[in-house]
Amino acid sequence: MHNPTIDFIIITGNTQEIPNKPSNVIIINKSLQELKIMGATKFGFELNFDNPYKLCDFKPAHGLLFQDILEKYDFWGHADIDMVYGDIRAFITPNILNGYDLVSAHKNFITGTFCLYRNNDLMRTLFMESLDYQKIFSSPEYLGFDECAFLFDKLQTPGVTVFDFPDHRSMTYVVCKAHREKRINALFESYFYKTMHNKIRWDNGRIIYSNKKECLFYDMIKYKVECEDKTINYPIPDVFYFNKKGINKKSFWRLGGLKMISKKKNLKKVQILSIQ
Repeated sequence: MHNPTIDFIIITGNTQEIPNKPSNVIIINKSLQELKIMGATKFGFELNFDNPYKLCDFKPAHGLLFQDILEKYDFWGHADIDMVYGDIRAFITPNILNGYDLVSAHKNFITGTFCLYRNNDLMRTLFMESLDYQKIFSSPEYLGFDECAFLFDKLQTPGVTVFDFPDHRSMTYVVCKAHREKRINALFESYFYKTMHNKIRWDNGRIIYSNKKECLFYDMIKYKVECEDKTINYPIPDVFYFNKKGINKKSFWRLGGLKMISKKKNLKKVQILSIQ
């Protein structure tokens, strides 16, 4: 089992049994209606949506919504289910955990796919510092609050920051503002790979790109669209590649040498929360 010091909590309305589920994968069954009632109770206003994808807007509020579930953890986070993790502790080191209150997996904005929050009162309620959070949470449409409200391309333009958009009220704005005011210490770093490429593989718990770079996770957002064969064969091999032919034991390119230095892991628990 990989990433044994991290708990993955999946809150879902799907009651289908998961065969051979690892012990650090925790399933909590809740319907969409139950989640909406929980949210209305915590926030003090009604939630008006029917599309489960809207739940993504509430990712920065998970620390408050699920405070009772998360109380034993030093950090909580949000993720997606269309991604494959590598060696998380190789990137989220003791120095990172001790030095930062928030860690995002993109250097320019908060990522819905991976973001960690220190489990304290300030970080649990930081989302409320957005002047529009109630309006956003009350809207039936997904508005990208958990990330950067669809400013992905603009925020990757050299010299442009979220402060160039004064009416912007996404979680990226809230976090950057609190960081600028030195009330929190936030880390924005590029930790993942998402392009469909024949040179990326999962190798005994690590995500390796082109035999040169190790990634924290592989985002399957493009893979799941471009992949020709989405069949998953069990048992899943110790080494496999992501490419257009599907998940394969073999690559279509020549392997070279890979030299990586393992980093010591801190046994401090980190929880990553995903809602399906």
